[in-house]
Amino acid sequence: MSSPAVTRIALVGPESCGKSTLAGALGDQLAGAGLPVARVDEYARRYYASRPYRPTLADVEAIAAGQLAAEAAAIAQGARLLICDSTVLTCVIWAEVAFGRASRVLAALNRPRDYALTLLPLPDLPWTYDPLRSHPDARDMLLARYRARLAEAGVPVAEIAGQGEARVAAARRALQNHGLAQFLR
Repeated sequence: MSSPAVTRIALVGPESCGKSTLAGALGDQLAGAGLPVARVDEYARRYYASRPYRPTLADVEAIAAGQLAAEAAAIAQGARLLICDSTVLTCVIWAEVAFGRASRVLAALNRPRDYALTLLPLPDLPWTYDPLRSHPDARDMLLARYRARLAEAGVPVAEIAGQGEARVAAARRALQNHGLAQFLR
């Protein structure tokens, strides 16, 4: 017996560009579309909740595996639409910036084609401090890395700009423009 299809929407991008806020708003709005919806939070926050933030490449690999495990857990609980606040791509870029390279483990775990659409929020919001953020002046460089990696993967991407409801409306338009209107209510 085959399992029901699962659709994944990814949110990736530079730090402090509103990914978590947008993921929450989209999750709330899409929850009434008739499918079981799950928001898969950024696993790095859970990972560093109980340990000091001094990342190693092994930590980044563990976070990548944890992110995928969280997606699998949401699917196992019946979710058919995942709003993923981060993906392994974030870990790949994090490793490249912090350690000069992404490991073979990260390369193997990075599966950008698993996502029906990747939303790339632009860093047009003010940077705000967070203990897991460390690049307030490098958001444009990070955005360029995300754009390059996503283009290289050849996956559907929508850049999202604006603030507040305008940002959520832009994400909803992106879903509609990429054949995912069935999830909108």
